[in-house]
Amino acid sequence: MKRIPEEYKAREEEIAAQSFYHEMHALRWEDLQAQIAAATPAMVERALSHAGHGDLDDFVALISPAAEPYLERMAATSRQLTLRRFGRVMSLYVPLYLSNACSNSCIYCGYSHQNKLLRKTLTEQEILDEAQSIKALGFEHILLLTGEAPTEAGFDYLLAAVKLLKEYFPQISIEVQPMDSYEYAALGANGLNSVYVYQETYNEETYPSYHLQGMKRNYRYRLETPDRIGAAGVHRIGLGALLGLEDWRVESLCVARHLRHLQRHYWQSKYSVAFPRLRPHVGLFEPKYTVNERNLLQIITAYRLFDENVEMSLTTRESAFFRNHAFGLGITSMSAGSHTEPGGYAHANKELEQFEISDGRSPEEVAQFLRTHGYEPVWKDWDQSLQ
Repeated sequence: MKRIPEEYKAREEEIAAQSFYHEMHALRWEDLQAQIAAATPAMVERALSHAGHGDLDDFVALISPAAEPYLERMAATSRQLTLRRFGRVMSLYVPLYLSNACSNSCIYCGYSHQNKLLRKTLTEQEILDEAQSIKALGFEHILLLTGEAPTEAGFDYLLAAVKLLKEYFPQISIEVQPMDSYEYAALGANGLNSVYVYQETYNEETYPSYHLQGMKRNYRYRLETPDRIGAAGVHRIGLGALLGLEDWRVESLCVARHLRHLQRHYWQSKYSVAFPRLRPHVGLFEPKYTVNERNLLQIITAYRLFDENVEMSLTTRESAFFRNHAFGLGITSMSAGSHTEPGGYAHANKELEQFEISDGRSPEEVAQFLRTHGYEPVWKDWDQSLQ
């Protein structure tokens, strides 16, 4: 565990004392499974009558097997709610991988320390080369990603990257290693807009079996990360679970509970949910739980019926066919033209990839698809100058 400067210790301890970890630790995974399995059609009907502002009991019903016959109705209602709240716009963003160095051993990840692949951390000039290539594609919103390697791509490296890139992009998000609240505050003061952190699995009992080595093995520290982000006053917080590790219905319920906890404590932030499904990568890991596209549609529509204000993202992990049919049922942002290797926009190199993308269309092809379906592609939806 890294050392926290003395002047920040009391605040970090205060955040930990009220974090979502305590609620999650008190729950039994088997009890959540039983709660979902016990849902009835009458409970689904009740949830549908509360569409857009449901409670956790409603979400349990919507994510349950009892809701499967209602999927068409859920999709239609989800579409109506999304159009009413967000209109016919779709935010487009692109991931920029800064580093694939990683000190963790996670059995499901291509960047895992034990996997034999080329490692690269971008220099300042290489970051600028990527920025120029991405700007040429039209993007104003970038998502910075790294493996978890504090010595190579830790806080200082990320702060320097954000400072460098804010001259090129008005909207900068990160999906990197968990950090402390004072570090998120410093990044926010220098141009950071959003932080996305996925718990991978909320199952505390099985979590260590997926994370064999490194800081990511600390379940509690990772789970408390969104609390630290919220306490730092970051504009947007992104949540999610890696679909395929454990029971997707329970994982989805845990994310919903996490969302409600954060909304109560950090009401000033906006929230988004993503649905990463396991994709092929370097290594031999096979998902334990199958999550098919019908399941994924149930998850997406359940969240929209649960909360009409939450933002939802669909990445290029999913096929063009699925994204073309699902984007209007609750999604508010999509990635496009993604490369999952450091330096991939200026100089593509598949040997550095984290995973294989499924939707390989160019940003302009995705934007044109949206236009032909009556949607406006939006290249940024926030600017620090507007604060």
